[in-house]
Amino acid sequence: MSITLAQAQKAVDAAITKSVEIDTKMNIAVVDAGANLLAFARMDGAWLGSLDISIKKAKTARFFDMDSGIIGSLSQPGGDLYNIEHSNGGLITFPGGIPIKNAAGDIIGAIGVSGSSVENDHTAAEAGANAA
Repeated sequence: MSITLAQAQKAVDAAITKSVEIDTKMNIAVVDAGANLLAFARMDGAWLGSLDISIKKAKTARFFDMDSGIIGSLSQPGGDLYNIEHSNGGLITFPGGIPIKNAAGDIIGAIGVSGSSVENDHTAAEAGANAA
């Protein structure tokens, strides 16, 4: 099972709405079950450098089926996943990447958001994941 384009667009739209609410400009990426980019939006004025980060956050969340921030806590020096961010062509291991699940709880994709503080990134990503 994989997320549809319609679901992915719904996630992007919800993340944009939340970003506007919290007064920030974001890059928002949604990947399918195979971690392939399916939908993307760069809000007017969002940082160019965050474009790649949003995609990598979404891929990181899908590759490991957990929030990118959780992987970050496991990848600190001395942690079980120390240096994992160097695998898979580069991962992003701080908050803003969240798996997307269907009604049955199956992971069907992931969303990644970047452009502000990691707290704001996570908040917008959560809104998108919940809307899909």
